[in-house]
Order: sequence, then C-alpha cells, then structure tokens
Amino acid sequence: MITLSAENLSSLGPEVARPTYDRDHVRVGVVHFGVGGFHRAHEAMYLDRLMNNGKALDWGICGVGVMPQDRRMADVMAAQNGLYTLVVKHPDGTLEPRVIGSIVDYLFAPDDPEAVIERMADADTRIVSLTVTEGGYNIHAVTGQFDETNPDIRADLEPDATPRTTFGLVTEALVRRRGRGMSPFTILSCDNIQGNGDVARRSFAAFARLRDPELGAWVEREVRFPNCMVDRITPVTTDEDRAEVARSFNVDDGWPVVCEPFTQWVLEDRFDARPPLEEAGVQLVDDVEPYELMKLRLLNASHQALCYFGYLAGYRLVHEVCQDALFADFLLRYMDVEATPTLESVPGIDLGHYKTNLIERFSNGQVRDTVARLCAESSDRIPKWLLPVIRHNLEHDGEVALSAAVVASWARYAEGIDEDGQPIEVVDRLKDTLMAAAQEQRSDPLAFLRSRELFGDLVEAERFTSAFLASLESLHEQGARKTLEDLTSSR
Repeated sequence: MITLSAENLSSLGPEVARPTYDRDHVRVGVVHFGVGGFHRAHEAMYLDRLMNNGKALDWGICGVGVMPQDRRMADVMAAQNGLYTLVVKHPDGTLEPRVIGSIVDYLFAPDDPEAVIERMADADTRIVSLTVTEGGYNIHAVTGQFDETNPDIRADLEPDATPRTTFGLVTEALVRRRGRGMSPFTILSCDNIQGNGDVARRSFAAFARLRDPELGAWVEREVRFPNCMVDRITPVTTDEDRAEVARSFNVDDGWPVVCEPFTQWVLEDRFDARPPLEEAGVQLVDDVEPYELMKLRLLNASHQALCYFGYLAGYRLVHEVCQDALFADFLLRYMDVEATPTLESVPGIDLGHYKTNLIERFSNGQVRDTVARLCAESSDRIPKWLLPVIRHNLEHDGEVALSAAVVASWARYAEGIDEDGQPIEVVDRLKDTLMAAAQEQRSDPLAFLRSRELFGDLVEAERFTSAFLASLESLHEQGARKTLEDLTSSR
C-alpha cells in the first residue's frame, strides 16, 4: 500500500493519473475557504487541469478551515502535502482516478488567524473563493438581511478582536491591502445559491460597514464579486470509498473524493485578474442568471422532488429512486410542466437534452449518493429552489400540483416516521419547529405551511393549498407510491 504524499507520487501505479507539473514551482494565487468534497471535485480540479497543460502555475490554492470540524481536513492535507485522489465514477462501473495537486497549502484559522490574514494580504493572492454552504453567508432567515446579532460576528467586531469568522478574516485582509496601497482581491462564491456573488457582496459589505461605514462603502464599490453556477454531484466520502481507492489502486488516501463524470462551471467574467479558466472547460459569460435558474429549478428542485417521496417509499440511494420508472416519470413531468415554463432561454443549452441527462445522472449507480443527504437542510433548500417555481406559476396561471406534492412530501417526511413505522432522522437547522408543525397536521392539515419564515403568504394561496392538502391526505392514507401513481396518471 502506497501512502499518498508528494514523495510517493512517482510510486503510484500507471492507472492513477498524477500531476505532470512541478508542484514546487506552483505559487498560491487563490485562497479558498471551505475545502470539502465539492471544492476538490470542482474548482481545484479545473486549476489542476490547467496546470497539467502548463498554465496557471501562479494560481495554486491555499485552503483555509475556519470551523472546528475542519481540523481533520487540516490534518489530512498536512499528511498528504495537499494531495488527494479524485475518483470519477462512470455509470458502467469504470473508475477514473486522478491525484489532484493544485492545493499547495492549507491553514487552519483557529490555530493561526494571522497567517490566514497575511496570506490573503499577500500581493500574489488575487482571488478568495468560498464554498461555505447557504448558511455561511449569515443571512437572517426572517429578515433576509445580514445577521449582526450573531455572537461570532459581534465578537469579531470588538476593538482589536482576533478574527475568527470568515467575514472577520477576509475583511481584515482587505483592510491591510487597502492600507498598503494594493488592489483588493476578487471574492468568488462557488456556493449553490442564486446570485451567489451578489449574496456574498451584501454579506461582506454589511460586515465591513458594521466595522466602519466608509470601509463598507469601499468594499461595495471596489471589490469584485462575480456570480457563477457550479454543478457536479459529489457525495460525502465514505469509509467504503477509502477502501475502494486502497483496493483498486493500492493508494492509502485519508480523504479521497468521488464524483460523477459530469461537471459544469458557468462564470461571469468580472475579475481584476484570473487564470485562463476557459481553457479548462469553464464557460465565461456576461450574465450567469439563466444558467443558475436552470440548475436551481431543474436539477436542485428535482433533487427535492425525489428525496422525500423516495425515502418514504423505502429507497435510501438516489440511483435506486431514479431507476424506478414511476419516480423518473414524476421528475420529468415536474421539469416539463412546472419548472421549464418559469425559465427563459439558456444560451447554448438544449433544455430537453439537459432534463433527460439529469435523470441519467441521477441514475448513476456507481456514485451511490444518498437520499438522506438530499433530505437534509430542507429549510435552506426548498425556499430557494422550489418555492420560486410555485410563486411564478401562481402569478402566471401555471400548474402547481406537482410542486405542491413535493412540499407535501416534505411535510410528511418531517413527521419523523416512515411508512414502515421506522424513525426518520430529520437533519435541519429548524428541525424542532418543522417536526412540531408536522405533528399537528393530522388535526390541522395546513400547520406545516403556516411558517411565514419559510412559506411567506403561500398558505393563503387557495390553488396551492388545495393541491398540497390533496397530496398530503393521499400520503397519509395511501402512501408515497400510490400518491405518485395518481399524480402521474392524471396528467
């Protein structure tokens, strides 16, 4: 067994692709917060691809961990010199391994926040990128504004505080660059939220404004925040994934990444400086919104459409759900009848092919993505991905029955018991509130929809609530499968 490290790269078998560039010559140009599976299957992979073509050797990545749970990644990155195995899993069972070398440093902020700040303040750093999840932008769920009451935010705003949040660290680096007469770096959100760059701008400018109103105005005016759409199904790494890398490739990798073959990155070309990402397959555009709406309302909302029904019906792996013709039919009907009418044309994209390809991607049995992963943190996902479809169709006299059924399946799932009487582990920041409302819906069927925080005034939209109630009643009385059969046969 070969332990993955820089000194052992040449010992790997010929079936494992590895960096063809000299990593000693790579300089850090990107500081990335939130080094998880997705970043390593996506942005880091694209930069590694450029480096293997002799390009972008001044755009190496320094990863940063901020949360306590990031310590394990820090330990693995240190032991493996930033290297990891990316395994692309093809539907026919073929495994395509590649060792990625674009991450050349990793800093754990709680141990040395000064090192993180100075790395960003260095002139070589021209991009600070983020995959910190929807919740990482500190947006209050009710007000939609930056949550300045957050205790960690308040602590970072104290005079002479040592920064401990991403906002505190990044803003201090910007202050130092400004004071040294340097241009700011670009802040690039790679999170799966609509208008991710705009969201990042609002959050970072709000924090800077709380620190100093004039600084906030400068961040708003001078720092670039391009929007982008990112896409690659990347399940959480499991012990079996580690064992498979060891068994198939004789590589001892503490944290490999597995992913599907498909990858897409559509990026607004608004940078002061950037690597030639278009040469690595990234699509550079003036406006990313058509692409992100396509993904959010087709791919992401379809994930929600399959996960609750699928879990209630007894499925635990995504590909099992989508290989069931009934579920595939339901997803395609949702996409065709309710989601697609809310979209404008998407330049260069055949939506018909995109939708059928989504079903094929979801059906890839090698990826082994879990239904439970898709069911998690629904209160962050449904309002952003599915409710805009419902609201658009209510306003434009479109159909809402299938989307309403998805919301009903979430409400039924949140009761915490599946159709076999087994407990469901609901994972959500609003778990207690959701489950309490779901427990009331046998006697008050609209209880789940009464949360203004999540649903706004949808509880007052009779066309939506009647469809929701019909599906919820069917789920209670007949179960998930029969509910889907009735929904698909009636259209």
